[in-house]
Amino acid sequence: MLDVTNVSQIQQAVEAVGALDVLINNAGVAIYDDLGNLDVVERHLQVNFLGMLRVTHAFVPLLKRSHGAIVNNLSLAALAALPMIPAYSISKAAAFNMTQSLRALLASEGVSVHGVVLGPVDTDMNRGLEIPKASPESAAAGIFDGLARGEEEIFPDPASRSIADGWRIGVVKGLERQFAVFAPENAASLG
Repeated sequence: MLDVTNVSQIQQAVEAVGALDVLINNAGVAIYDDLGNLDVVERHLQVNFLGMLRVTHAFVPLLKRSHGAIVNNLSLAALAALPMIPAYSISKAAAFNMTQSLRALLASEGVSVHGVVLGPVDTDMNRGLEIPKASPESAAAGIFDGLARGEEEIFPDPASRSIADGWRIGVVKGLERQFAVFAPENAASLG
């Protein structure tokens, strides 16, 4: 297990890997809150956003060599806030925007960046919620299928698939494509 908030653990992980084709950022925390406790907001940002960014920075050099892929597990809550976990929603929205930014910055380096827009999955994080959930196995299969198809945003489960077509032709995705032309010629600062 890797603590994505611990720089030395991340560096040890990089040193243990000789080559890398796919980096999957899957660490996450979801704490019920009402935005009243800034420590809870900071914890979400440390793990769900900055942790993902730290790990990505550390492994980008290997991915540039292999012309590999980054897969960031996000959430439907990245697109629309879930009021019972607003700090989680904020952190996932930031991670989603980072995913779009990395996609534009690393495209010229041959590294593809994919955002997984997950609906509810039957994990410890969602155990207490009485809602329909995808199995971890079916979500994983959907992620790898989307990666194989080269989808920028992967909608691997029934809840997320319900918005996939609208997302792909929507105004926000169109704006991302327009803004991508403003990416610098190289992203040397990323590794």
